Amino acid sequence: MHLLIDKLKPIQGWMMLNYLISFKKKIYFLVILILTSSALFAQEEVTVVPQVGDTIPTKITKAPMNKYDSATKAHSPKVAAIRSSIFPGLGQIYNKKYWKLPIVYGAMGISAGIFFYNLGQYKDTRFAYKVKYNMRVNKTDSALYSSIKPNLEPLTEESLKFYRNQFRRDIDYSAIFFLVLWGLNVVDATVDAHLKSFDVSPDLSLHFKPGYSELAKTNGLSIVLKIGK
Repeated sequence: MHLLIDKLKPIQGWMMLNYLISFKKKIYFLVILILTSSALFAQEEVTVVPQVGDTIPTKITKAPMNKYDSATKAHSPKVAAIRSSIFPGLGQIYNKKYWKLPIVYGAMGISAGIFFYNLGQYKDTRFAYKVKYNMRVNKTDSALYSSIKPNLEPLTEESLKFYRNQFRRDIDYSAIFFLVLWGLNVVDATVDAHLKSFDVSPDLSLHFKPGYSELAKTNGLSIVLKIGK
């Protein structure tokens, strides 16, 4: 029995050793796996912060404005349009086209006068028609008959109704005409502001040149427009 136990002791020790070795291998593998996972996770979490010195500042240079752009900036068509939209004539004053002011105010003043004339006539004819209609149908408003304009008293109800409708239509036309003139005033100011940048220097020339024309392939009189030097 003692002999058998002595024989089994080396076998048990060898098995224990193999078990410890395999256990150590498992521990090493687990540690390596944990470290590798941590390293990969750390690589994913790393963010590169750019240094101030890494960027090289670049100098931005603006292209020089040409003659048209500089003139447009000094005299803006947008400003002229807005001023004329706010009140007629302000755009012409901005463009220093003072001689156009009588034309602008004259045209718009006449259209405004026509509008108020039609409005007054419409109110008078409507009042006269209403009084005569109520006197005939409802037997009322007889006290208001003396308030009718003298030039409308001889007119019949049908005539008053006709003139009332006509003046109401003319009110609409005169209002539209006034708005159209206001719009033309804005367009005129905008175009004048654009023309401020138009080249009218002595370099522009227009003259007639007799002789052979390369464009038309014939002899005759040509008009030559020279722009610039």
